[in-house]
Amino acid sequence: MSRIWAGIDVGKGHHHGLALDADGKTLLSRRAANDEPELLKLVGDVLDLADGREVTWAIDMTGGEPALLLALLVSHGQEVLYMPGRLVNRASDGYRGEGKTDARDAYVIADQARMRRDLRPIRPGDEAAIELKLLTGRRSDLVEDRTRAVNRLRGTLLSMFPALERALDVTNTGPLKLLTGYQTPAAIRRAGVARLTKWLANRKVRSARDLAEAAVEAAARQHTAVPGEKTIAKLVHTLAEEVMALNAHISEMDKLIEGRFRKHELADIVLSVPGIGATLGAEFLAAVGGDLDEFDSPDALAAFAGVAPAPRDSGKVSGNLHRPATYHRRLQRVFYTSALVSVRYDPNSRQFYDRKRAEGKRHVQAVLALARRRVNVIWALIRDRRCYEVTPPMATAA
Repeated sequence: MSRIWAGIDVGKGHHHGLALDADGKTLLSRRAANDEPELLKLVGDVLDLADGREVTWAIDMTGGEPALLLALLVSHGQEVLYMPGRLVNRASDGYRGEGKTDARDAYVIADQARMRRDLRPIRPGDEAAIELKLLTGRRSDLVEDRTRAVNRLRGTLLSMFPALERALDVTNTGPLKLLTGYQTPAAIRRAGVARLTKWLANRKVRSARDLAEAAVEAAARQHTAVPGEKTIAKLVHTLAEEVMALNAHISEMDKLIEGRFRKHELADIVLSVPGIGATLGAEFLAAVGGDLDEFDSPDALAAFAGVAPAPRDSGKVSGNLHRPATYHRRLQRVFYTSALVSVRYDPNSRQFYDRKRAEGKRHVQAVLALARRRVNVIWALIRDRRCYEVTPPMATAA
């Protein structure tokens, strides 16, 4: 049966849709507002042009701005392919003309969907996976905000009180609470160890005396006030409170993620794998769409996660492997981080890591090899619907 291809160039306020027939002839090209009536009309117009033919849609984004359009396409039973924007930009160089317009991008998307057979379909995913994707995405944003705030705090404190910046780990709650009350060397010296210890203990800071002694020792090393000290001290106070607030938001988000994750049917299986906790488990399910039905084999999952090297052979050069350019970065983080943690707690993972190191692999290479092996493990566990069991590794014969 003949088919037509519809490419969508996504925008905030408008999407541009373009439909091609099997010969690459443009059948429709127009903009549609990112609004349900307009989008329904665009979908209807394309389906009318199809006149009984199958329609394949292709789009350059999978979330955010095109969410409403994707929901409408799924509800109408349409096949939708995903073409990353990076591929659209590269493919555009092979088309005539140098201008860039929404219509041109939509044409490239539709034409590439017509010719290529390697584009991934977009599946609706289960409700739990969608919720986990939203929650883990929000957590990632909060962590990035906290990292920026911590870096600003360190830089600001360093400009006023270098000795205290070296003495404190401002990623911990105790030092942050200290900075909400005391920022300058003079103020810390006036308070003294005893008073500062009591002040911290009243705020339930662990090892209050050790922290107070470290702060007073740092204050004893600086007796000069830098220009603008009062303003800097206020900024330090504000930034410390900001970091504490972000820590609280992240803790709340972790609770939401864990609660939603544990309701998923695969939660117990994923949690049984050493090194994977609720957060990494939620990121795993969000990345794969709640199950592994989309992947034909562990190799396909490994390639999607970026833990399987891609060959780069040419001429007489063979066996040249490198990191793939296209992969799911969060899923790679799940496998790599869990592999790194499992080396400390799982005897089988430790044995595998040590063997790779003995073969001459560097630390990162050994961890990536372990991450690739874990893809096979988690694939088999989910396929068989069973949990991971830690068994002692076999002793090597002398």
